Amino acid sequence: MRVLVIVPTYNEAENIAALIREVRSLDIDPEILIIDDNSPDGTANIVKTIMERDPKVHLIERPKKMGLGSAYITGFKWALDRKFDVVVEMDADFSHDPKDIKRLVENLENCDAVIGSRYVKGVSVVNWPISRLLLSYFANLYARVITGVKIRDLTSGFKAIKAECLRVINLDGIKSDGYAFQIELHFNLWFKGFKVCEIPIIFVERRAGKSKLNKRIIWEAFWMVLRLGLLRMFKRV
Repeated sequence: MRVLVIVPTYNEAENIAALIREVRSLDIDPEILIIDDNSPDGTANIVKTIMERDPKVHLIERPKKMGLGSAYITGFKWALDRKFDVVVEMDADFSHDPKDIKRLVENLENCDAVIGSRYVKGVSVVNWPISRLLLSYFANLYARVITGVKIRDLTSGFKAIKAECLRVINLDGIKSDGYAFQIELHFNLWFKGFKVCEIPIIFVERRAGKSKLNKRIIWEAFWMVLRLGLLRMFKRV
């Protein structure tokens, strides 16, 4: 299986070299695609230097900060055009352990998509303030009830998906960003009838840099969930 790990970046110069090194050291030999939104800290330049000695490291540079959702859609299309079998989503900040990529991919033997879940076995989050933890936990509960999608961690950004699933989904129809993008993607996978599994991971607050979470992302997710709930109610999925 050809595996592509997609990592959107904005100002991740402190993390990106170490992340690429750890991903590329895995024995499943994943390739990695960095999608950088013109980071002023020089993230893309670090990636270009690594690319000179590793042909399985790839970079897409975008002219400005365009959002997480559009970055992943760009990466999915790039992967499909190049006939990858599996795509993996992950963050650049080491909140997702690169070693867990292998577990995600291996569990695709019995599933179409495998989510690295913080909430499938209790709560597995390290170094979050209680306010952030409660926001995430109850946002997932709210999304699960309204959308009818029986996934414990609907906002997870760490997952492996078979490419054939992405060929079925209308990627251009997914317009949301941040938390909302992950919810909308999971909603599409679930109601297309794909088997979506969750495995427990330990989520650790970022090693370095600044969180991208803001009020706009939170409100976008709130309204997106209501829209998806209405789609489900009127059977327009």
